[in-house]
Amino acid sequence: MPNERRSGLGGRAAADARAPIGVFDSGVGGLTVLAALRERLPQERFLYLGDTARLPYGTKSPETVVRYALQAADVLVARGVKALVVACNTASSVALPAMAERFGPLPLMGVVEPGAAAAAAASRSGDIAVIATEATVRGGAYQRAIDRRRPGARIHALACQLFVALAEEGWTDGPIAQAVAERYLAPWFAPREASGAQAHTQAQAPSPAPGGPTPDTLVLGCTHFPMLRAPIRRVIGDQVALIDSAVTTAEATRTLLQERGVLAPLTAGAAEPRQLELLATDGVERFAAVGSRFIGRRIAPTEVELVDL
Repeated sequence: MPNERRSGLGGRAAADARAPIGVFDSGVGGLTVLAALRERLPQERFLYLGDTARLPYGTKSPETVVRYALQAADVLVARGVKALVVACNTASSVALPAMAERFGPLPLMGVVEPGAAAAAAASRSGDIAVIATEATVRGGAYQRAIDRRRPGARIHALACQLFVALAEEGWTDGPIAQAVAERYLAPWFAPREASGAQAHTQAQAPSPAPGGPTPDTLVLGCTHFPMLRAPIRRVIGDQVALIDSAVTTAEATRTLLQERGVLAPLTAGAAEPRQLELLATDGVERFAAVGSRFIGRRIAPTEVELVDL
């Protein structure tokens, strides 16, 4: 990152350290990133915005996604955040340059680059699989980011859209979730003669043929997908490195804040009455109900502030 952008925080570092970290997503999926951030940065305050009125971003044009991302970030910056975490794969893919230009020296982190870096480092063979939403796969952000770090890697990408619905319904384990995981992933990780449903699955993606190389690394390229870790792990086995973009983003954010000198002191949180504030642009009741599963604790609708972008 250029030195002039680093120096922009200057003498404000001490004050900024006690300001909240802003996190935004098109909906509730980014709460998995928020949960990982809170686990690794327990002393920090967080302000989360879910743009639920305009989700999903993946069906929108790049120009619209950039506009929405800037509007969401404007709300968080106006409330005094010290950093921005873009917990949305689509926005991370297309909006980061525009956000960096508008918000200058403010520390900025997306979810794609940390996941790609972790995958490139973890893979022994160079066979790397990425599962994400249709828009993320089609846009190729993970493929490009991995290829920059690991030229010559064999990258296999597959849209697993049903995982999103399962996560939001809370069907994250059990027979249905397991069957969907098998249908999506078995052609990669348990090659066998294709027939019926498996033949259909194989036709959807550039996956290795039965008997071909098996990826040794799998990237969860959607913030909903960590919710289905258990059935996914049962399909891929214990030997495959599983890259959780929520975890890698949280770790990269911690490193970035440390480099900028704006990590909150360990004692800062004790005096703060509100460590987490939640904002949504529509449907606070549904946000609270679905978000409770993603963040790992009950969210009451009264905890969610409705904002208009």
